Amino acid sequence: MTASVLTRPRTSAAAVPARRPRRRLGPGRAIPFGAVLGPVLLLSLWAIGSAAGWLDTRTLSAPWTVVTTAGELVADGRLQENLAVSAQRAGLGLAIGTAIGTVLALMSGLSRWGEAILDGPVQIKRAIPGVALIPLLVLWLGIGEQMKVITIVLGVFVPVYIHTHNGLRSIDSRYVELGESLRLRPGVFLRRIVLPGALPGFLLGMRFAVVGAWLSLVVVEQINSTSGIGYMMELARQYGQTDVIIVGLVLYGLLGLLSDGAVRLAQRKALSWRRTLAD
Repeated sequence: MTASVLTRPRTSAAAVPARRPRRRLGPGRAIPFGAVLGPVLLLSLWAIGSAAGWLDTRTLSAPWTVVTTAGELVADGRLQENLAVSAQRAGLGLAIGTAIGTVLALMSGLSRWGEAILDGPVQIKRAIPGVALIPLLVLWLGIGEQMKVITIVLGVFVPVYIHTHNGLRSIDSRYVELGESLRLRPGVFLRRIVLPGALPGFLLGMRFAVVGAWLSLVVVEQINSTSGIGYMMELARQYGQTDVIIVGLVLYGLLGLLSDGAVRLAQRKALSWRRTLAD
């Protein structure tokens, strides 16, 4: 037996098949400044199209024209004044809508009776576009600030409710059983189990909510308003000032992008314990 082992031919290293490198199945490494790559590419295409004459300046003003117009609006003070009014409306509607959506989600997510009473009406509102409610709100409240803020609230509380409610119902039942076995008080149970479990859903709902706030603001500010970015755009439409309209659109886009980025940053900090494909 020893001789057979000694006389056995050795396998050369070249004959051993090389191991194939492990293929990465995730999205890959994070791209530096990847969040601004898409907007920069879009801006570049816009500039190239304007410089080459592919885009009619009467239909879509060139980027440098928009920048010049924005500078003139800043110098006049009109842009800052209208932006402050729009930000106040959006911020107030977002705060009220977030509070309402969170409270309703807790009532519905932690109680079968709450779900039976609240979930149906919220789903009905979810199926009705906010624009469709504006004529009724105008009849009820007029065209003042109250109507505008409530329209934003209606566009905000639904996504907060939907995703927070889903986060609550997605909590592992074993944690609830653990809380029962430890005889946790309701306040401790809410603070230690419910709120951490619902946090991912709540933050996801906030991403939709901040966008919904700006979308609702665009609509209400073009209905008999006397201030705000939407009013400035509507006034520019009457005078055929395409560059001013584009300034308003770019401003709305930047506000939405920055708001979403702020929520994503808070999401990354608050949920740093999770390992996901985004990491």
